[in-house]
Amino acid sequence: MNQEYYDAVTKMEEMNVQDDYILGWEGGYLHNPEREEQRVTEAYTAGYEDGHSKSTDNFAKWAK
Repeated sequence: MNQEYYDAVTKMEEMNVQDDYILGWEGGYLHNPEREEQRVTEAYTAGYEDGHSKSTDNFAKWAK
């Protein structure tokens, strides 16, 4: 991992971002395969797409 990854995850945790978004973002950032279809949520998909593109712009949209 690099510092960018750790900083982003820490920021999401401090902002109290939804867990599914964080898990999606982490998976996308690391280019992991997506979850199986029945376990995918809107938050997970958004996080996965943002993580895959290494975007940190939408964290506030997914804060609890």
